[in-house]
Amino acid sequence: MKIGVIMGGISSEREVSLNSGKEIVKYFNKEKYEVVPIVIDKKDDIIAKAKDIDFAFIALHGKFGEDGIIQAVLETMDIPYSGCGPLTSGICMDKDITKKLLRSAGINTADWLSVKSVEEIDYDFIEKMEYPVVVKPNCGGSSVATNIIKKKQDIESAVRLALDYDTEVMIEKYIKGDEITCCIMNGKVLPIIAIKPKAEFFDYTAKYADGGSDEIIVQFEEGLQNKIEEMALKCWKVLKCSVYVRVDMIIKEGVPYVLELNTLPGMTKNSLFPKSAKAVNMSYTDLLDKITEYSLVEVR
Repeated sequence: MKIGVIMGGISSEREVSLNSGKEIVKYFNKEKYEVVPIVIDKKDDIIAKAKDIDFAFIALHGKFGEDGIIQAVLETMDIPYSGCGPLTSGICMDKDITKKLLRSAGINTADWLSVKSVEEIDYDFIEKMEYPVVVKPNCGGSSVATNIIKKKQDIESAVRLALDYDTEVMIEKYIKGDEITCCIMNGKVLPIIAIKPKAEFFDYTAKYADGGSDEIIVQFEEGLQNKIEEMALKCWKVLKCSVYVRVDMIIKEGVPYVLELNTLPGMTKNSLFPKSAKAVNMSYTDLLDKITEYSLVEVR
């Protein structure tokens, strides 16, 4: 079977994607698969460059990667691919829609406001949420243009910065607590990882630089552990996820809050999903094999 690892792309997360893709190509089982790197520089590259592959392993991040568009294109080409389908991918990419669905299902998530211009900023609502707040692109990732804002006069400039990367911006109540991530594969929760960033929060540097954060496998007391796992699986079901997904949370005083879902988690050597899999003695190569196997079962 010829597997094309789709990387690069047109989003602000292109470099992260290239790093993920290179690692994936390096560690795929070459005795089992023919593996070829496919670098996307513009949208129509996918049609020309992927036409002769049997399976697409998507290592893209951000727009035209995690938003369901490339998944839909691959479906029109009858090429099976890794991860969630177009609808789930699109929903999870949009943080505002994700949070609306989570809240409607009774899943705990921080208060927020979404704006499409600085004129839409509701300072009264922000005051009710109380500072600090997190300002970030609604459909962005990798913490690009994401900032913690502690006073009213800094809101507008943070929104303007985020609008350089997206057409909609989320202003979210900042929950100060312990950052964790729950990696789910084929409907089963892998060991939870606690994230201890060296910076104020899990920003771009903390995510991708060597030594940018400490990431350790944790086991909470039974009640909280069960609550976290149940919440993660409820997210999986409510948003109709498949194959693999990462659910990011904050734990404050024993209460978990869902931040977001990542339908194409990073797969660099510093990434969280491979670390979680390793905790159950699953090598990186085995992880890639399992993702491929489960994705082929999900062929749309």
